[in-house]
Amino acid sequence: MKFGGTSVGNIDRIKNVAQIIKKSIKDGNKIIAVVSAMSGATNDLLKKANEISNNFSDEEHDLLLSTGEQVTSALLSGALIDLKIKSKTLMSWQIPIITQGGHKNSRIISVNTEKIKKFLDQKYVVVIPGFQGINENMNISTIGRGGSDATAVALAKCLNAQHCEIYTDVDGVFTTNPEMNIRAKKIDKISYDEMLEMASLGAKVMQSSSVQSAMLNEIEVYVKSSFKDVKGTKILNQNKISYEKVITGIAYTLDDSKITLQSVQDRPGVASSIFKPLYEKNIIVDMIVQNISADNLKTDVTFTVKRSDFNKTIDIMNNLKSNLNFEKLISNNKVSKLSVIGAGMITFPGVAYKMFDALSKKNINILAITTSEIKISVLIDEINIQDAVSTLHHVFDLD
Repeated sequence: MKFGGTSVGNIDRIKNVAQIIKKSIKDGNKIIAVVSAMSGATNDLLKKANEISNNFSDEEHDLLLSTGEQVTSALLSGALIDLKIKSKTLMSWQIPIITQGGHKNSRIISVNTEKIKKFLDQKYVVVIPGFQGINENMNISTIGRGGSDATAVALAKCLNAQHCEIYTDVDGVFTTNPEMNIRAKKIDKISYDEMLEMASLGAKVMQSSSVQSAMLNEIEVYVKSSFKDVKGTKILNQNKISYEKVITGIAYTLDDSKITLQSVQDRPGVASSIFKPLYEKNIIVDMIVQNISADNLKTDVTFTVKRSDFNKTIDIMNNLKSNLNFEKLISNNKVSKLSVIGAGMITFPGVAYKMFDALSKKNINILAITTSEIKISVLIDEINIQDAVSTLHHVFDLD
């Protein structure tokens, strides 16, 4: 059972989590509780680090931020013990949870389950701080913001858990963000592939890398509310779901920017020349569209980056102009990516037509299109995103 920052946001909420665990014990379960830092705690620690130095050490950064989850772990164990439930907190270095990679963004490569199993066999609830492990140098390392999900999934895998429950402040996974569209509804079951697309496209219920890990290891994940006793959403293998609807959900982003290089020379190596300097500056490129060159001489290349990288990307492209010899750079940092997602579209024709027709009737212009087997994404002006989400939500019978 993993409890996010809002679920453990204050003392009353931590006591509520202890009651949720108590109920699960009565149902006959052995429990491992993975916890995030109390909501706001990580940002507060980051603020303190920035006040100390603009170049705060990465090693000390991980040591500092890991304390947020450790505080929650001790408080939850204390709450459980107060309910006469045996509880033991195990730090990542005590288990140990071994990580690999640089500080701030490591990944879990192994978990020693011996101590965890010992305490579970003695009917303890084992409480473990998420988001962290130790590296080969025995230093604490963190596994990226939202990494408590990854900790929970890794533990579920290594201990052959029946399933992994992710507790949050929403009732489950919705067809779209309810704050954007009040007609959004909770999805009872969703496939790993669909959830992975939803997570990578802006749905904040789960970290996309954690969904991928669950998919690769076939770990069933249940997303539940820690504030309401309602059925959540099950994330399962696709063959356990019957698809009554073609589209499962609609996702969108609000932090994209678009860059187009017009009349680029159409020759081998040009795409590499465009994207290599972006890779070297750690700029993530998302949508990429290249027009077909009718004369085999000139083509247009369009791509998107996060808005935070917009100015840096413009500078890099302008510095490449003499080498690439493109005619014009066109940019727009007020765009959104809108995606319809559904495994049902694999066997159902006409989804693209239905999507484009609906947007056309609302006079919403499409700036770029990319597709996969279970997803169609379009780039539109950000000002139209709410209207577009509501329109497609209705057109694909998701209201």
